[in-house]
Amino acid sequence: MRIIGFTLSKILAERAKPLKGKLEIKSGLNIDNIEKDEINLGNSTSLRFDFTHTINYSEDIAKIEIKGSVIAIDENDESKEILKNWKKKKFDHPIKLALFNFIMEKCNLKALDLEDQISVPFHIPMPKLASKPAQTEQKAEPKNENPANYAG
Repeated sequence: MRIIGFTLSKILAERAKPLKGKLEIKSGLNIDNIEKDEINLGNSTSLRFDFTHTINYSEDIAKIEIKGSVIAIDENDESKEILKNWKKKKFDHPIKLALFNFIMEKCNLKALDLEDQISVPFHIPMPKLASKPAQTEQKAEPKNENPANYAG
């Protein structure tokens, strides 16, 4: 299976209360439905995976909810097995990991922007720069005019 489409159907960001104390942030991703999708791409079938990604801040302070769909084209005739298992509310196909990673990547980018707009802490840590502690004696190192991490 190959992912060929991604659409959002609902974006909710609300902060109900002022921030106070230590916050607990919980996030989750659920597949709400899997069904056959009608896309004309030769004789290949495609599946639509409907999802909900939520981020909840403790004590109902804030909530972010993103709903959408991912379309995957079935190249190896796996859709029948996936749909059969989904009727039993099972989804343990190998595409699950790739699908969840794809959804998380898209939703986390959107969620970070929404969190910034409603002024709540980010649900994932952002990289931070730190200064080196001052050394009393520095060894004489050869000076490289173009270090490996130099861009320019």
